[in-house]
Amino acid sequence: MTDIDIKDLRIDKTSFVKRRRYRGVVLILLVMLAVVAIVWYYFREGSIARVEVALVALMYPSESVTVLNASGYVTAQRRASVSSKITGRLVDIRVEEGSRIKKGDVLARLEGEDALMARDQAAANLQVARDELRQVSAELEEAEANFKRYKKLLESEYISRSQYDSALMQYKRVQAAEQAASARIKATEAALAAAGVSVDYSVIRAPFDGVVLTKNADIGDIVTPLGAAANVKAAVVTIADLGTLAIEVDVSESNIGKVMVGQPCELLLDALSDKRFRGSVHMIVPTADRTKGAITVKVNFDEHDQRVLPEMSAKVAFLSRVITDDDKRPRTVLGTGAILNKAGRQVVFLIRDDVVVQTVIKTGAVFGERVEVLEGLKVGDKVVARDLAQLRNGQRIRLKEK
Repeated sequence: MTDIDIKDLRIDKTSFVKRRRYRGVVLILLVMLAVVAIVWYYFREGSIARVEVALVALMYPSESVTVLNASGYVTAQRRASVSSKITGRLVDIRVEEGSRIKKGDVLARLEGEDALMARDQAAANLQVARDELRQVSAELEEAEANFKRYKKLLESEYISRSQYDSALMQYKRVQAAEQAASARIKATEAALAAAGVSVDYSVIRAPFDGVVLTKNADIGDIVTPLGAAANVKAAVVTIADLGTLAIEVDVSESNIGKVMVGQPCELLLDALSDKRFRGSVHMIVPTADRTKGAITVKVNFDEHDQRVLPEMSAKVAFLSRVITDDDKRPRTVLGTGAILNKAGRQVVFLIRDDVVVQTVIKTGAVFGERVEVLEGLKVGDKVVARDLAQLRNGQRIRLKEK
């Protein structure tokens, strides 16, 4: 092998050393980058404030004077299940659910042919009795005249005592017949009245002004007085006087001391959430329900609305004072702890994504621990709830875990 060949086979140590130096530099740079990243991360974490969030909400001023809340249902204090007084088949029904009725209006009719026939027969019997009375009255006049004539003849001794006695007995018999005829008239008049009542019983009328809530029977159904028989219709319709609507709520025994008769209330119906009604406590029922540990309280409406219907769910707020029209206007409010007085201005830290924006606001009336916001915020905005002094505009934040 030549000298030139041996030289070609030698390892170039210079390039190997250069590669080792390059790798070392890269490793040092990576370590430095890692250290910088760690320092930056902890610095960043240290600058992020952990905060609690408060929500700008809508409230009614009446909430600040509420001493107790309760839930219940609208009920009609004057309500009736209207049924017939006799058993019979329905041949006519003139109302349906929602019909407004007046006292005395015909709601339904039962078969009444038998009652009509009985009334006609009673009327005919009365006429016969009256005719008999007229006949007996005529006979009585004749018997009385004969008796008086015989009495004078006896005094003048023109007739015998037996003839006089015979005239007297005839007079008394006719008198008794007249009394019996008069009694028969009274009896037939009573029978006619009873037959008339039976006819009236076949007509079902409204007992008071109101609205039909339910129709429980239809034409062809057999109806009977309530509780008189099974497997037949009882109430034909159920009606209620909507002028007597009230809300009944259950108040626990431990809270009943906060309620008194005449106490002002604010009423909210789930079906009419756009309106709040005024009311007052009408009655605290003088007995408790041992199974619930509660007492029923009845609350009247101070104003009537045709949209309010029986059995609607309702909420009642018992108030410490009467609310005004202004109290019924909703307000935009925020907790007082979320407001910072800074350089003569009221500011909040509005949360936008992960940073806070210092925002100047204008406030109004105070309602306990909440204050009305007139300018600067809207309902639904999120702000920092407390510990505002250490925050700065634009600072990154993280929400505290609850």
